[in-house]
Amino acid sequence: MKTLKEVACGQSARVKKLTGEGPVKRRIMDMGITKGVDVYVRKVAPLGDPVEVTVRGYELSLRKSDAEMIEVE
Repeated sequence: MKTLKEVACGQSARVKKLTGEGPVKRRIMDMGITKGVDVYVRKVAPLGDPVEVTVRGYELSLRKSDAEMIEVE
């Protein structure tokens, strides 16, 4: 199992599954991160937080804790 947090800068991954509960999972889905969508990791801050990604044509910053809830392949 690989999470979005483990994807290297400059790499793309496809969302396989969202873990997490209720409002947090809902918020991630509202940002456009759903099963089957491709996510490109643009930048990772020096301490790993936040992770900047491009999804569905727009840029997004995710907390490390949120990125851990996104299972990718």
